[in-house]
Amino acid sequence: MTDVLSRPALNRATLARQLLLERADLPAEQAVARLAGMQAQAPNPPYTGLWARLAGFAPEHLSQLVTERKVVRIALMRGTIHLVTAADCLLLRPVVQPVLDRQLQHTFGRRLTGLELAEVAAHGRELVERQPLTFAELGERLARRWPGHDADALAPVVRTRVPLVQVPPRGLWNTSGQAAHTSAEAWLGSALPQPSVDGAVLRYLAAYGPASVRDAQTWSGLTRLREVFDRLRPGLVTFTDESGTTLYDLPDAPRPPADTPAPVRLLGEFDNMLLSYADRSRVLSEPHRARVFTVNGIIRATVLVDGAVAGMWRLDRGRGTATVTVELFGPQPAAVRDEIAAEAAALLTFAAPDTAHDIRLT
Repeated sequence: MTDVLSRPALNRATLARQLLLERADLPAEQAVARLAGMQAQAPNPPYTGLWARLAGFAPEHLSQLVTERKVVRIALMRGTIHLVTAADCLLLRPVVQPVLDRQLQHTFGRRLTGLELAEVAAHGRELVERQPLTFAELGERLARRWPGHDADALAPVVRTRVPLVQVPPRGLWNTSGQAAHTSAEAWLGSALPQPSVDGAVLRYLAAYGPASVRDAQTWSGLTRLREVFDRLRPGLVTFTDESGTTLYDLPDAPRPPADTPAPVRLLGEFDNMLLSYADRSRVLSEPHRARVFTVNGIIRATVLVDGAVAGMWRLDRGRGTATVTVELFGPQPAAVRDEIAAEAAALLTFAAPDTAHDIRLT
């Protein structure tokens, strides 16, 4: 008989995989690997994400990894930008190729009629390997070769067919500006291997399990993963959730007791834990999801109380003061509010050490 995992048990397993039951004493590179990458549409959220998860983490720890090419920013799962280790870049990029192909066809298909996409991609690779380029620069140069075609549609062909990484200073702490790109092969000095969907699923379960087939498909953007899970099943353990859905996991992965204490944590925008399940109820209720996920695609920074999203926060700077404003979704005991305030104070020390600090709980 298959064991049933309650929602609290799933929550604690997820927090353990995501390094959110206690701050881990791990190097930043190892933590990024443990998380199977971090959502990174904007440069700073991965820094906040690691601060919430690691003891003694400082921004320069991650900035150095970006500069040393040990971690990279690249379009991966769901076609969105992720910060991953060099090893995971090489593993995961070939696996998500069908996702990127599908997105290119859906968004730009009609505007690419008559083009030989392989030829566009090959020329684009030459250009970005000669000199890192922004998408605007890349599109402009491609349009010189293919006049009459939209530069805004040509650059995505290269992004889809060539694994493009964003080069520093993009991705460094508190920097801004447009992203410039080169190929992963040129940046890392390694060729991409043949795709290993099995390997990607195992990486997912290590970071997010126990999880369902639909959960893995939501994380990756891939479809038809059931046959992959069926192939891997002899080496996995299975459970069911409270609704009867089959969940898969690695045999030796941590699954703490459901009553394991979970501290307050402040997660940054686009935190990967909120985006990697079809059923997010283990960490985020449906009413709260509607407040956290905005209509224009922003995933707001959130507050975890007892392991679940219980509010949102933002950091504002101005007139020599940095302010963390916390909006709770409901009343909390005084002890929890004190813990939230302490986390907010620690965040301000991390993110804005040279200014006055203010904390507001609403």
